[in-house]
Amino acid sequence: MNLTLFTAPKPFTNPHIATIQRNAIQSWLQLGEGVRVILVGDEIGMKEVAVELGVEHLPQVQVNRDGTPLVSSIFELARQHSPDPLLGYLNADILLTPAILGPLAQVAQQVERFLIVGQRWDLDVRQALDFSPGWDERLMTDVRQRGRIHPPMGSDYFVFPRTCFTQMPKFAIGRAGWDNWMFTHARRQGWPVIDATQTIDIIHQDHDYSHLPGGQPHYRLPETTENIRLAGGRRAIFTLHDADYHLVHGEVKRIPLRGRKYLREMETFPLRKLHSYPLAELSFAIFHPVKAFKEWRGRVAYKIGRKK
Repeated sequence: MNLTLFTAPKPFTNPHIATIQRNAIQSWLQLGEGVRVILVGDEIGMKEVAVELGVEHLPQVQVNRDGTPLVSSIFELARQHSPDPLLGYLNADILLTPAILGPLAQVAQQVERFLIVGQRWDLDVRQALDFSPGWDERLMTDVRQRGRIHPPMGSDYFVFPRTCFTQMPKFAIGRAGWDNWMFTHARRQGWPVIDATQTIDIIHQDHDYSHLPGGQPHYRLPETTENIRLAGGRRAIFTLHDADYHLVHGEVKRIPLRGRKYLREMETFPLRKLHSYPLAELSFAIFHPVKAFKEWRGRVAYKIGRKK
């Protein structure tokens, strides 16, 4: 399989962040000769790590006024420097094993355009990993013993054909909202959003938020607010709950519309099919009257506070 994996690492200044990012990149290099790895950005230490590990480095990324790399630029640079038919963006702390290649090939053989996503396992990793033979089996044994499955609120990896996501808003990387837009855009385009959680295991190495301004989680930063605006507003924030297909025994199958899944599809219909945000707001109010009222009250209070 010819696949390009690309990422935008954090600075390699924090010893723990540096360790887990090096672990992640080295795990990708274990996937075989058909897998190309690209680091995008100009963060401290990135060039040196790229040279050491023998991966491609693209430092000419565009940034916003706060100096944060733009997702659109990261994706475009990877596309320009890769001839591969399949691209995969991952957060730089994600470990992969060779077991991922089979499911990716199965999907590519069945669907022309798609987005593969899934839940992650969270694991506390403090040391450099040993990549001697059998490393993947040892890692997965550790995951089964100490790992925790993360709630299905987003995704830390996105695999898609190079013909998809060619136009993206200027999202700030590492802030909330842009990953949700990936789900929303794919659904609105009619591309299958495939939840591969049951088939693909990815491992997120735990870390703190010391690399962010003030040590705050990314969802509290002003850049996240801007990302959500660029994504189309709160109603356009989709999650793994909005995937419409899954991979079962090697087959891409539609997720049955039952219970909450059916109601969610009804709720998001105005946004997905009619491309109407006002109708999406109305639909949200119908399906979630209490939440809608609290949001409305909060907006009014905010506007009144600004006038004062």
